[in-house]
Amino acid sequence: MHAVSMLDQALTRLDEAARHLNLDADVLEKLKYPRETTKVRLMIRMDDGSRKSFMAWRCRYDDTRGPTKGGIRFHPDSTIEEVETLAFWMTFKCAVMNLPYGGGKGAVQVDPHTLSKAEMERLSRAYVQAFSKIIGPDRDIPAPDVYTNSMIMGWMADEYASIVGEATPAVITGKPIALGGSLGREDATARGGFYLVQRLAKELGLEAGARVVIQGFGNAGQHIARLLASDGYKIVAVSDSKGAIHSPTGLDIEKLLAAKKQGSVTSLAGSDGISTLSADDLISVDCDLLVPAALEDMIHKDNAAGVKASVVLELANGPVTPEADEILASRNIVVLPDILANAGGVTVSYFEWVQNRQGYYWPVEDVHARLKSMMEREGDAIWALAQEKGISLRSAAYVHALSRLAGAIEAHGTQQFFTT
Repeated sequence: MHAVSMLDQALTRLDEAARHLNLDADVLEKLKYPRETTKVRLMIRMDDGSRKSFMAWRCRYDDTRGPTKGGIRFHPDSTIEEVETLAFWMTFKCAVMNLPYGGGKGAVQVDPHTLSKAEMERLSRAYVQAFSKIIGPDRDIPAPDVYTNSMIMGWMADEYASIVGEATPAVITGKPIALGGSLGREDATARGGFYLVQRLAKELGLEAGARVVIQGFGNAGQHIARLLASDGYKIVAVSDSKGAIHSPTGLDIEKLLAAKKQGSVTSLAGSDGISTLSADDLISVDCDLLVPAALEDMIHKDNAAGVKASVVLELANGPVTPEADEILASRNIVVLPDILANAGGVTVSYFEWVQNRQGYYWPVEDVHARLKSMMEREGDAIWALAQEKGISLRSAAYVHALSRLAGAIEAHGTQQFFTT
């Protein structure tokens, strides 16, 4: 798929949702294009004394409902189209959860595996130097994303503080706990998805012992495996960047986590009846719940027909293409859409921002309880909307978000207001 069409593809969701609402034209005009995208070339000194430059972007898609919010990824394949698309999704994700935010996103085009730790720090600080006028606790609040973590966020927050001359922890979320991070942030994306599955299990036909396949065993994949296993689900197959493994009788979570820590889950193959699979075959393993937790477009028109699961939980952003969506829908496979299913991450980021601004920090039980009630509230509303309108959960999530965005845009006055 051409990266250029990525945003256009995402915008089809907007058009589809708009058909179910009586919207003013102003709303679509405002949401069809990103508000601002800044492109910068970062120059850093490498360990060998040479200088090297890297492309970087920050997109603030829409700020009608509040400051923009969204992660920064370090990835060799990042493009401006990808950043704008992810910022569009964040706009809707924040509206789905009723957070007082718009959507943003950032990226650096780099393979982080080729940099030393010191080079990573210099690159992280260079990003903030370049975008210090764009970001801010009331303007645009970054967070970690693919190949970025809490330490990188700590460096970035520190660099911002040195530029503005005062500690400003609310400028960035996903920080280390010691630097103003929130308890419960580490597993928030997976935990939000887990609470959603728990809440809708009966409607989805998921019972104790249901078999789970997890694609992508990074942060979200590892945490969802742990949470589901502790709730009686059976993890039968997982994959990471090195390959995939399968055991029809179920995989041991502790062994999986240990193997991943050592390098890859594939090291377990050959023991306890565990076999290797190609990453492509993972999608078609017989299971009840399929959890794509890696990158975009993992389930597409060429492999969607092979999905055996009855439910797909999108912990990754955009893992199912629109063509695959239609195939899954025609086969009555329920997709819990990304803008709801993985919204736990941004929700706990919001909690972190609130705590930073208050200077008062919550115990982890409070974080979990508030996340659970918000995931259940929005999950129930979207499920009811899908039933009422006879539409997919994805369409319902977009309709739900768009009605909130429309309310905010229309509150500034629409064409009808100015011409009557």
